[in-house]
Amino acid sequence: MAWRSKGFLYMRRALKRSPSLPPTCHDPDPCLESLRILGGVHGHVSSRTIRVLSSSSIYGDTLDKLLARQVQDNWLENHWRRSVRLFASAQGQKINIVVPAMGESVSEGSITEYSIKPGDHVNAGDVLMQIETDKVTLDVRTDVSGAVEKILVKPGDTVKVKDVVAVVVEGDAYVATDAQGKPSETKASPALSKEVKSETPSKSDGAAAAPAASSSPAPPRPSRTPEPAPSQVAKATEPQLPPKERERRVPMTMLRKRVATRLKDSQNTFALLTTFNEIDMTNLMELRSQYNQKFLEKHGLKLGFMSCFVKAAVSALQQQPVVNAVIDGDNIIYRDYVDISIAVGTKKGLVVPVVRNVEKMNFAEIEKTINELATKANNGTISIDEMAGGTFTISNGGVYGSLLSTPIINPPQSAILGMHTIQKRPMVVKDSIVARPMMYIALTYDHRLIDGREAVYFLGRIKEVVEDPRRLLLDV
Repeated sequence: MAWRSKGFLYMRRALKRSPSLPPTCHDPDPCLESLRILGGVHGHVSSRTIRVLSSSSIYGDTLDKLLARQVQDNWLENHWRRSVRLFASAQGQKINIVVPAMGESVSEGSITEYSIKPGDHVNAGDVLMQIETDKVTLDVRTDVSGAVEKILVKPGDTVKVKDVVAVVVEGDAYVATDAQGKPSETKASPALSKEVKSETPSKSDGAAAAPAASSSPAPPRPSRTPEPAPSQVAKATEPQLPPKERERRVPMTMLRKRVATRLKDSQNTFALLTTFNEIDMTNLMELRSQYNQKFLEKHGLKLGFMSCFVKAAVSALQQQPVVNAVIDGDNIIYRDYVDISIAVGTKKGLVVPVVRNVEKMNFAEIEKTINELATKANNGTISIDEMAGGTFTISNGGVYGSLLSTPIINPPQSAILGMHTIQKRPMVVKDSIVARPMMYIALTYDHRLIDGREAVYFLGRIKEVVEDPRRLLLDV
């Protein structure tokens, strides 16, 4: 019996050791059930084999011969066996994988992609799937090692906190999957298959019935009405729309839905008004060019324009505290701290991380914090806490080449500063026309709370500080 397969030997040992299959089997029902179960897993065991085994009192050479032939024919050469993944298990406890907490004010998200499929083995801490919320993308991880039995959701489904999204069988559990990665079902025995086949009509019966049906004469076709000539066809009066084949309908992501809702709520709630000014960037650009290399050597990062605008915004907010305030019902909340939100455009949408307590930071600390938050936003690893709060927002559309815009307030704030691209324009300087690098800036504010006077003074302070950064050093 050197040709015996591992499947056969495993099946024989299972039969001998199975508590439901005693050495002497007087009652055939338990034996039949045990063999059917093992036959569904390790290959098809025919009903004839089951009947012979159930009437046998000693499992010896007869067991070897009968099972050997069945396993050799039905297990080794069965295409179904080749698409089955086996995991030996001693535990097999099923663990539900649930949606983790997503943070304050976030209760649901959308499944974006899978990292696994049924039958895969996973280790504790592995990422099973990702959930996109209106703020961040979260990873769903497994806390146990084992095999994935089934996945209960599909990409695009909306899930809530504590919803079950997958089931993992703990330990090296047995999971059988078909060729498509779906959990396979126990196959029926050949005897049952024969019974089902006997009830279904054969091909020969269908072929015999076909001529009988076709022998009846076909009804005469109605006479066809002659089509009018092309000249007689009236011209269409409705506009010809593009064919639907040239259009694509794509569901909105959770982040895009949230951005759309918040921006529309901002327009519907606030009395939006925008005022403009322009800044001569000559002095700031010369300052940056002169000290950029030394700044890089000392702090390990380049000196950008954003840190200067953030410091200028802090100075303006301290001079005009109403711009840093917000309406709450019938009250006005004044904030004695400055948390500035920096709008960052990513491939998935707009996110607004917050630089906290900016009034206590220097240029290097601001640049470092902004770079770290921007990197996390682009990588999709930024947390909800890093985007919560904020008292004022700065949006730099100039990095995309925007010359002028009217930004929309980020609720529950009361104002937003818009930066734009730097462009050389002819300017009058000391009664002479010279080319200067100029930038338009815009302040959109809630006119219910902020009057035009405060808004213009605010932009005026931004202009003063950026055009002459020495004012920050002297606090004038």
